[in-house]
Amino acid sequence: MKKEQYVIGVDYGTDSVRSIIVNAANGNEIAAAVFHYPRWKDGLYCNAAANQFRQHPLDYVEGLEQSIKSCLQQAGPSVAAQVKAISIDTTGSTPIAVDETGTPLALLPGFEQNPNAMFVLWKDHTSVKEAAEINAHAQKFDVNYLQYVGGIYSSEWFWAKLLHILRADEQVRKATHSWVEHCDWIPFLLTGGKRAQDVRRGVCSAGHKSLWAAEFGGLPPDEFFTSLDPLLKGFTTRLFKDTYTSAQAAGSLSGAWAERLGLSTEVVIGVGAFDCHMGAVGGQIEPYYLSKVMGTSTCDMLVAPKADMEGKLVKGICGQVDGSIIPGMIGLEAGQSAFGDAYAWFRNLLAWPVQTVLAQSTLVDKETAAKLAEETIGRIIPTLAQQAEQLPFDDHSELAVDWFNGRRTPDANQLLKGAISNLGLGSDAPRVFRSVVEATCFGAKSIVDRFNNEGVPVKGLIGLGGVARKSPFIMQMMADVMNMPIRIHRSEQTCAAGAAMFAATAAGIYPKVEEAMAAMGQGFDAEYFPDQQKVPLYAKRYRQYHTLGNFVEDNV
Repeated sequence: MKKEQYVIGVDYGTDSVRSIIVNAANGNEIAAAVFHYPRWKDGLYCNAAANQFRQHPLDYVEGLEQSIKSCLQQAGPSVAAQVKAISIDTTGSTPIAVDETGTPLALLPGFEQNPNAMFVLWKDHTSVKEAAEINAHAQKFDVNYLQYVGGIYSSEWFWAKLLHILRADEQVRKATHSWVEHCDWIPFLLTGGKRAQDVRRGVCSAGHKSLWAAEFGGLPPDEFFTSLDPLLKGFTTRLFKDTYTSAQAAGSLSGAWAERLGLSTEVVIGVGAFDCHMGAVGGQIEPYYLSKVMGTSTCDMLVAPKADMEGKLVKGICGQVDGSIIPGMIGLEAGQSAFGDAYAWFRNLLAWPVQTVLAQSTLVDKETAAKLAEETIGRIIPTLAQQAEQLPFDDHSELAVDWFNGRRTPDANQLLKGAISNLGLGSDAPRVFRSVVEATCFGAKSIVDRFNNEGVPVKGLIGLGGVARKSPFIMQMMADVMNMPIRIHRSEQTCAAGAAMFAATAAGIYPKVEEAMAAMGQGFDAEYFPDQQKVPLYAKRYRQYHTLGNFVEDNV
């Protein structure tokens, strides 16, 4: 291959979108740019108290254009001329209602400010009731349509969100032709798609969130959905039958977008996937090594040879799908609904007086007060981690359960809440923070235990994402709790890097994604080993964590 070939990876996160240009020969990052969603930053269309989190498609479209153009400007025209492909990953399940042309309703007159016409973000839990109905309804059928999604359908996923929106908003219901995941819509947008039926659906989103399975011949039959609610009658005919891996092309860059970005119409657009799946590839996943993409939540990815998974169905996870991570292997997904979000919640709790009281100060002007608040808030978590790391602890120390945004796996239940126990007058901020961190590590161990108990051995851990790279305190505790080493990937942007690897594969630069991983992967630059002196105490506290968790669950 020629060294002057470049690819673009686009990673849509919860707060921002990042684009990178990568040299396809060696994975070296040539340029990077981040675009923070302005409407999301202003808190528009969201209601945290009601678990409603929506994002406007314009945030995504503007971010796509500006981040890619910024990268191209940094790289220069000679690089732009040699860009061969673009692939994208997104959060998920983050679907939206579209009309027959595949246009999101929020981009149409009359729907611009309607949250129900916008993308329903992964962490939106307004469809808890609908998810419960799907779980109960599935028990009535001879075929277990939930068997490949861990046996429990989540309110974070495709069908529960669709049913909730159809029920909640008549105007949106009448205008909705189809329902599309964010990771499937962006490639459709870039290729200039004009019909919703032409959206190329990735097997990643379809298999893990939409109940698609080759064993069913596609989606469950219309009868399954119609008998759940007549509002879903005939909806499967407006969705999809075929799916594609992310190693395949969705098409080529449309003339309009080529002109908009300053690229060629020969640029290949890859089939999209969820961020954690592409992140696992960017982090050079290996069979039976759990790749933990650690950000606001976690997504825990594992791949296993198809032959090894014959007859195995892992309960309580987010699915096992052929080709959802690496084509030809079974991809298994689990995760925690709150990881970094749990730390951010505690930071925001402590920051309330800084933001509220300092703004009323008569000692400093408003501009200075705002700068002081920003500086203080930015230092809260690093300072807490430094202090918490020095604390002694025993089996009577503060103990928490990490379900601050419900529980994703094992065994999805978004009605569950977090809890902190063993509080006393000596329970200061570092001690409580330490308990929250410990709880997220215990939640991670519960996932590993589930895989092991279901006959899918976890041989090692790979840490990916911002938390993995920025917090030695949390990673060391993770190794201690797991009693297992954890390797930290060198790349700052494994999700975008994974998207770039898939772009190189979709463009034919590499015949298989494994070859793209080998050539473009950046390797590992840190490893944490368990402190054997702490392992027995963590094992005891882990049992206490489950006792407290069982109490919380029994009293929801």
